[in-house]
Amino acid sequence: MIAIYPGSFDPITLGHLDIIQRGSRLFDGVIVAVLRNPNKMPLFTVQQRIEQIRLTTKHLSNVEVDSFDGLTVNYAQMRQAQVLLRGLRAVSDFEIELQMAHTNKTLSTQIETVFLATSNEYSFLSSSVVKEIAKFGGSVDHLVPPHIALDIYQCYNQNSLVLNPITTEKMSHLKKIQTDKEV
Repeated sequence: MIAIYPGSFDPITLGHLDIIQRGSRLFDGVIVAVLRNPNKMPLFTVQQRIEQIRLTTKHLSNVEVDSFDGLTVNYAQMRQAQVLLRGLRAVSDFEIELQMAHTNKTLSTQIETVFLATSNEYSFLSSSVVKEIAKFGGSVDHLVPPHIALDIYQCYNQNSLVLNPITTEKMSHLKKIQTDKEV
């Protein structure tokens, strides 16, 4: 059984990774599908997000990363997926996600939506929160994988790496990851 985990992932967070890892244990395959949304001004390009997610999930052999535009249901049908995987953080998420699940069901009765409750430690976490913290010079090291934190700091072109409470040892590690990624 193949599951599609759709989203903008701008950037991917530890909460997203939690859902991907847990989904990979439940399904034969999980396709993390980066949505191309022309109405949003993302921090990272679709290709950058795909590469970030691939690097983040390379230890999960049954996870694939792709991108799409248009209706998620159409993409799922094209990929022969039976499930849309969605994470729920709060009651407010549930209302929106339930409405989307019902709408998707009217578009295709063959595709089910499966909700996973986000782990407690990530219940507050969203890509928007990460970007807001980074924008104002705060540390996001505890919210995203290390290579994503480095990408975010570079994107905001701040001295965040100096201002944030990152040890010199950790900074060296982040720079090594970035260098390895570029090679």
